[in-house]
Amino acid sequence: MIEVFKTNVADRDKANLLIDKLQNSFDNYSASFDLEDCDCILVVKCTTGCLQPNLIINLIIGYGHSAEVLSD
Repeated sequence: MIEVFKTNVADRDKANLLIDKLQNSFDNYSASFDLEDCDCILVVKCTTGCLQPNLIINLIIGYGHSAEVLSD
């Protein structure tokens, strides 16, 4: 399963920190940012089971940023 989020993360160092935190918090998640996109896209892939967007959003908020699921 893949989920795409709109964020306000614009700094590469902060993005790398958040990727590490996400992947350490959720063993079966793989994350990447596209900071060139106007929505500072975060893509999270889950290799097994269902992805839990609220947990991802809460983690991002916990580090002082915003995130929301990007609708189709």
